[in-house]
Amino acid sequence: MTFQELQPKISAIISDNNKVRDEKLLAVCQLLNENVEYYNWVGFYFANLENKTLHLGPYVGAETDHTVIPFGKGICGQVAESNANFVVPDVKAQDNYIACSLTVKSEIVVPLFVNGVNIGQIDIDSHVIDPFTEADERFLEFVNQEVAKLF
Repeated sequence: MTFQELQPKISAIISDNNKVRDEKLLAVCQLLNENVEYYNWVGFYFANLENKTLHLGPYVGAETDHTVIPFGKGICGQVAESNANFVVPDVKAQDNYIACSLTVKSEIVVPLFVNGVNIGQIDIDSHVIDPFTEADERFLEFVNQEVAKLF
């Protein structure tokens, strides 16, 4: 399924009044994981701005021990500080990478803004080296714009 085909499905999940927020977030993760071949782990992290930590929210994929990540640590922690997308074509080339699994080869993290504040991010791991393009970035920015409506 193309990103263009997925967009209305994301919007429909977000606007579903029969689900609570975490159910919607999990449904978004499932949709992406099932329909984008190289999205092998899809999840959300949310910021505790006082403690400067990220906390794992709904996700689909292998279990992770990384349920709390300090700002600045790993790719997710760097995005919490930079407020910018971070695409990692090959995780082995990153000094500040937190390994979740030996099967993870690349990662993309896109911040989630609500009223101009970075409240979290969508994090996607892939078992493929360098699969992410600018199209992934634009699509995930759209996903986060939709998700922001839940806050």
